[in-house]
Amino acid sequence: MKWICYTIDTIPEAEDVISGILMEHDITNIEIKDNLPVFDEKQGGVYEELQPDVVGDVNDCQICFYVEEGVNATTLIERIHMALEDTKKFMDIGSGKIFVSETDEEDWRNNWKQYFHAFEIEDILFLPTWEDEKDVPKDKMVVRIDPGIAFGTGKHETTQLCIRQLKKHLKGNDAVLDLGFGSGILSIVALKLGAKSVAGTDIDEDCILSAKENFKNNDLDYGKTSFYIGNLCTDDALEEKLGSECYDVVVANILADIIVDMMPKIPARLKKGGLFISSGIIDFKADEVRDAIEKAGLKVLEENHQGEWVNITAVK
Repeated sequence: MKWICYTIDTIPEAEDVISGILMEHDITNIEIKDNLPVFDEKQGGVYEELQPDVVGDVNDCQICFYVEEGVNATTLIERIHMALEDTKKFMDIGSGKIFVSETDEEDWRNNWKQYFHAFEIEDILFLPTWEDEKDVPKDKMVVRIDPGIAFGTGKHETTQLCIRQLKKHLKGNDAVLDLGFGSGILSIVALKLGAKSVAGTDIDEDCILSAKENFKNNDLDYGKTSFYIGNLCTDDALEEKLGSECYDVVVANILADIIVDMMPKIPARLKKGGLFISSGIIDFKADEVRDAIEKAGLKVLEENHQGEWVNITAVK
């Protein structure tokens, strides 16, 4: 299968913001190419685990996203261009020009694997499926992960913030709802931490296949899950499928604007005393998300920061 690759010419300081713009337009298949040294905390921006250690001008940066060949993307590209022009009014994003090329799906799926290796979050070891499990200490929980097309390896700050909150608050036999489940990583961690069941929603159908494969990689029973494709903000049928007051924990590692739009639907999903764990919130939008959470009737318990990203945990 052929894909059209659109490349935005930008600068490293704008990686997070431009990636956020793309995700707000339902674009999740993003690749970042920059020349920051590997020891720099911004190596690779939002998707740091996908990037090589390269040498060159540290101000050079390209953000690529992909659209299937044959799809009329004219309106989408126009909207992205307008969003980039609006962003230029309050920050430097470089030229912001968009270039077009083609790529093969096989190359897209596999070439980046050489740049993603095992890493740890506290006592959890995240191990890619193409690496051998050698000399793993007995006190480590192992999560085998293959993000595939659906992004989600656990290495990004937003995912780490959610994982630490799950480790802190999740109780045995809790029912968990994972909004924007992606590769299924938060659901997998929740089950390994003792959750009774997980449900989840996402807008990308590729996520179902990716999550199923990752459950298989971790010897987890996929029958403990109920994953759905749909938008909770607008899909009444999806809301009915998820049920009311069914979940002890709702976790949403999405984007600030999506969390804000989704907040009116979230309290009804939670049991009394249930927790809402949110991340994917860039720091300058934290106030907006906090206000939406409180307006929805939840009480904020804590906020945590990692890099430019924020977690907000609240209780019903």
